Amino acid sequence: MYMYGFNMYYFLFMIPGLIITMWAQWKMKSTFSKYEKVHTAQGLTGAQAARMILDRNGLQNVQVQQVGGKLTDHYDPRTNVVSLSQATYNAPTIGGVGVAAHECGHAIQHAVGYGPIKVRTAIVPIANWGSKLSIPLIFVGFILNVLGLVYLGILLFGLAVLFQLVTLPVELNASRRAIETLNESGMVTADESVGVRKVLTAAAMTYLAALLTSLLQLLYYLMLALGRRR
Repeated sequence: MYMYGFNMYYFLFMIPGLIITMWAQWKMKSTFSKYEKVHTAQGLTGAQAARMILDRNGLQNVQVQQVGGKLTDHYDPRTNVVSLSQATYNAPTIGGVGVAAHECGHAIQHAVGYGPIKVRTAIVPIANWGSKLSIPLIFVGFILNVLGLVYLGILLFGLAVLFQLVTLPVELNASRRAIETLNESGMVTADESVGVRKVLTAAAMTYLAALLTSLLQLLYYLMLALGRRR
């Protein structure tokens, strides 16, 4: 669908996705920036909170370490290590404790055999190949006018979208576990718990935005392929 030399599919699918992504990233950064300045009543750092949560759930074998960067926090099940960024590790703040608790939530998921995270782990190799090969195949297919390559690329891109779809409930569940553990253990007050929830909700919005953006991008490629076919 072209109008005055412009591909209108791009404006219908790609531009909204870009706006959604930018908004979610801004929301996450602004929310974390606010609560990384608000100290917790107990003065627990992200590292201390993480250690307490892990020990509380019988995960003494999981280590907590500091890594560089900001919001680079993650849990690696291969090494059993919760890695916390500098803004989280040493920070006795609501933002730091909330993010640390979330990453511990992932460690707990692996320990209890949470179903969706098993599915996500299983499809990681396929999703990685899909994300790497899909766009080149789609573009080469359009350039050479070989729709078979285009559809193969779209299929691979769909696998990457599937990974994002499975990731969303995993992230939401990790946040729920984090909030419940912090509340039950008394590490945060009721007011601080509200702040933690806002931080983790903003983080979850980035995953939802990524999924919506990828779905719109998938529709964009499908519409282009169907248009070329006609």
